[in-house]
Amino acid sequence: MVKRTSFEGDACPIARSLDALGDWWSLLIIREALFGLRRFGEFQGKLGMAKNILSVRLRALVDHGILATAPASDGSAYQEYVLTPKGRGTFPILVALRQWSEEFDDHPEEIATVLVDRAKHRPVKKLEMRAEDGRLLTPADTMLKPRPPRRRSA
Repeated sequence: MVKRTSFEGDACPIARSLDALGDWWSLLIIREALFGLRRFGEFQGKLGMAKNILSVRLRALVDHGILATAPASDGSAYQEYVLTPKGRGTFPILVALRQWSEEFDDHPEEIATVLVDRAKHRPVKKLEMRAEDGRLLTPADTMLKPRPPRRRSA
């Protein structure tokens, strides 16, 4: 397997996140974990990944603190993969990717599912970027500015 360039020390937070999430298999594993899969065999069966690729991706997700291993919930000798708070924090990323695809895919009629609110069974509203005061923001309404320097403790 070809080693990718690491963005770990990059100053851009998007580039840095790609070290942990910038692989389609990793995002699909996280998607399945959000829907409740926990075991190696479940991931392998659902995604159809080669076992060696799955093993590498699961290890990377554990190393990045997105998944953690835990003893099997049924008391067997197996281990399970559980989302950490950092892993659950990827939910809006996956929803944004899904909604982008639903809007811009060349064949949206081929998308087999709709994301709905479990309590009301209604479609989830499109994600929006809002200012602190509640205004809806577009890319033209935003900019990057340098982060203030850290204050040194005495």
